[in-house]
Order: sequence, then C-alpha cells, then structure tokens
Amino acid sequence: MRFDVMTLFPETVDYALSQSIIGRARKAGLIELFTYNIRDFSKDKHRSVDDYPYGGGAGMIMTFQPVYDCYLHVCAQAPEKPHCVYLSPRGRVLDQRVVAELAGYKRLCLLCGHYEGVDQRAVDAVADEEISLGDFVLTGGEVPAIALIDAVSRMVPGVLSCERAYAEESHYGGLLEYPQYTRPAEVMGMQVPEVLLSGHHAEIEKWRRRESLRITFERRPELLSRAKLTEEEREWIKTLRREDKNPNQEGFQDAKKRQ
Repeated sequence: MRFDVMTLFPETVDYALSQSIIGRARKAGLIELFTYNIRDFSKDKHRSVDDYPYGGGAGMIMTFQPVYDCYLHVCAQAPEKPHCVYLSPRGRVLDQRVVAELAGYKRLCLLCGHYEGVDQRAVDAVADEEISLGDFVLTGGEVPAIALIDAVSRMVPGVLSCERAYAEESHYGGLLEYPQYTRPAEVMGMQVPEVLLSGHHAEIEKWRRRESLRITFERRPELLSRAKLTEEEREWIKTLRREDKNPNQEGFQDAKKRQ
C-alpha cells in the first residue's frame, strides 16, 4: 500500500513512521511512504505558502496554488489516482471502521493543513473527504496523518504477524480490549487471574470476552449498542447495569432504543 503525504514538515512524518513495526514494514516493501514539502511548490519568490484570510480574523491561511500544484505532482507519481484525505477537525472521526475502509485503497494521499487551515478552494479541488482524530484542535495535520497511516498500515497483510494480532485489539470488534498480563505471576501482592494460568483455552477465551464486555460497559457504554452481542451477553450486561448505579451507563440503553 502506498501513502503520499503533503505537508510543510515532511521530516516529522517520515521520522515517526520509520520506527518499530511501521518502519520494518517500509523496509520490507509492504507499505510505501512518500512525503512532499508543499513549500517546494510555491511560485512566490519567498516560497511563502500562506496569506491573510478574506474577511479578517486571526492567523494565516494556506494558499491554493502550492497545495494544488503539490497535489498534481503527487498524482503524476503513480498510475492510479490516490484517494485524498484532508486531515481536519471538521471531518468524520477516525475509528476502526473508517480505518478498515481506508485499508481497502491501494493508495492514499494525505493533506496536512497548518496555520488556521487551507483555502477552501484547495480542499474542494483535491480532497475526496475530510477526517478528524476527534473533537480537539492540533497545530497541524501531521500528527493525525501519522496516526492514520499507523492504524491503516497495521491492517495491510504481512505488516503484523497474523490477523489475530489486530483482530483482538480494542475497537476492532466493537469492544475495548481485555486486560493483559505477563510474567511474573505475582507482583507486589497482585496476582494474574487464575484462569489465565489454567491452560484451558476455552475458559480463557470466555474470560477475555467477558472482561472486554465489562470494561466497555464501564468506560465506553455507547460502543455496546454497535457491537455484535449474543443474547446471553446482552442479558449479562443487563445484570451489570442493575448492579451499577452509574448514570453514565444509560447511554447504552438509550442507544438501543433508537435502533
């Protein structure tokens, strides 16, 4: 899979994605990452890429010309047109379902904004969609781009040792991940749950599923309305709700009524 990143800080993106699993995947040729400095495409004699916003306001706006010319250069580097994503607080929120969708593309182009944003005409001309990390504002699109590439790359065949490596992680199946433990079996009086030491794989899987349900119920109850649950699991969650008086747990019930 190929990623093309348009940014004012290519070194930041390249360095972050040269480490650990993603770095090894790049060396193995499983994913390709190309970064482009938007400033290199400025026709201004000072190589400027920003200007004051029409209508007034604080900050500067990235101008149309260098962004668009950078995009044309990116498109010319490979035969297939990339699916272009503008990293923006206005976009749909990145979650595991969106990650799985993006992993279906052969080539993604990411536009990283900076300053107070990008001229809307540039966004309209190059972006197929906008994606956000969440309801907060960052200095630029580099951190979201790194996060998106990391998440999508993990789903590329061969990047991880097996599909199970990501299939059991938080959010992949709609639930938060169960607790994990390693040696030694006791630390400062705290014991590893006995079932994990039993060697009984069916009981271990059952415990892990229950723990995923419990943690999701306690911390992100709204996720339960979208998760694939058995009738037995739904009844167990009802039991948890009766035992727990935390008003935050009403989110699951309200969401279920809307289904």
